[in-house]
Amino acid sequence: MSVPTAALDSSVCAPLPVLGQNVTVPLVTGGEVTYAALDYAASAPALQRVWDDVAAYAPYYGSVHRGAGYLSQLSTDLFENSRRTVAEFLGCRAEDQVVFTRSTTDSLNLLAAALPADCQVFVYETEHHASLLPWRDARVTYLDAPRTPAQAVETLERALADRDPYGPALVCVTGASNVTGELWPVRELAAAAHAHGARIVLDAAQLAPHHPVDIAELDVDWVAFSGHKLYAPFGSGVLAGRADWLRAAEPYLAGGGASRTVARRADGGVDVDWHTTAARHEAGSPNVIGVYSIASACKALTEAGFEGLVAREQELVSRVREGLAEVPEVRVLSLFGDDAPRVGVISFVVRGWNSSHFAAALSAEYGIGVRDGLFCAHPLVRTLLGSDPQDPGECGAPEAEPGERSLNAIRVSFGAGTPDEHIDRFLRAVSELVREGARWNYRTEDGRCVPDRGEAAQL
Repeated sequence: MSVPTAALDSSVCAPLPVLGQNVTVPLVTGGEVTYAALDYAASAPALQRVWDDVAAYAPYYGSVHRGAGYLSQLSTDLFENSRRTVAEFLGCRAEDQVVFTRSTTDSLNLLAAALPADCQVFVYETEHHASLLPWRDARVTYLDAPRTPAQAVETLERALADRDPYGPALVCVTGASNVTGELWPVRELAAAAHAHGARIVLDAAQLAPHHPVDIAELDVDWVAFSGHKLYAPFGSGVLAGRADWLRAAEPYLAGGGASRTVARRADGGVDVDWHTTAARHEAGSPNVIGVYSIASACKALTEAGFEGLVAREQELVSRVREGLAEVPEVRVLSLFGDDAPRVGVISFVVRGWNSSHFAAALSAEYGIGVRDGLFCAHPLVRTLLGSDPQDPGECGAPEAEPGERSLNAIRVSFGAGTPDEHIDRFLRAVSELVREGARWNYRTEDGRCVPDRGEAAQL
């Protein structure tokens, strides 16, 4: 059985066509401009290829693993073929499982629920909250932010050497920081973990959209990522890797699909035989559209050629960093230094500006969408800003008024669908805002900096 699949336009592969690339937005100063989406690290726009594939499948929609009808059987085949596509995209080993979830956060919470008893977890304070916070029922050791990749490995080796060597242990690490974009030494950290009898899970939410991820090559035990950062729509994610802990754990959700058989007992209770495959943790009717969209994105990136996509993105990274370096008031945030390899995620602060005010002006006056805040990585951003870990400040909701110092930063992020013009407009806007100031007045409303209606700044 097959579903019509949209053809990839090989003549347009850099940048790749994405949804929303022609959307126009109003400016407070008058007129409209094509929206520059430079917040890929939060959610990347869906590839046009992905959207076309989903649209082609939609008339064939049917229940998965549930029906004998043609559309149900076709949808089931599509769902399971998508699992194989994702496994190939990630370089999974033959014995690995691919479990479909709602997001990276859901994937890591699933793994946390599957940890063996008395498992010790090691996690850096630099992690996104999705990988920093799920380990509530485990013994957690939080590691300080390293300042070099080598220090990251040394810190982990010391921590693992001090643990009880007879109990289970798990290391959780990001592949690319959602704040600085810097690549972490995943292969070296995996080797250190395994040398001390620990396992390792890779948070690839920011890595997979920008760089090939190969489980076998990196020698990690699990990989987690989200569809909405991989140029697919919201609502789907992946946990892929070793099956034994997942097979031994209680189902993440109890319900239909996770159970093979359910029978009443003589005492009035029920006996349940749970699946040992990925279905064990996929109870309920699955998000077949979301799963198929992830598989479509994996195919599109592979067919476009990751090598070329990475090379183009690195050119954009260099252009942004060089452009920001020309503005003395801008300080780019970094753990590992200027020479560290990184993906298209760059955070910075501007001297004399509230970060929310600056981001609001980029949007309202230039039609540029960036992110400001602590990026759901509060300990890391506070470390990079040199603020006290106890300082207040919320993810994306600064408390300072325009013109006041804030405890947040500004993040610009981009990827396979970013046109050169968006980067050029961003750099021009940064330079103009710092040199000339905002052309409009702003106020704080519900924790956000927003333009005052009809109030141009007196320049």
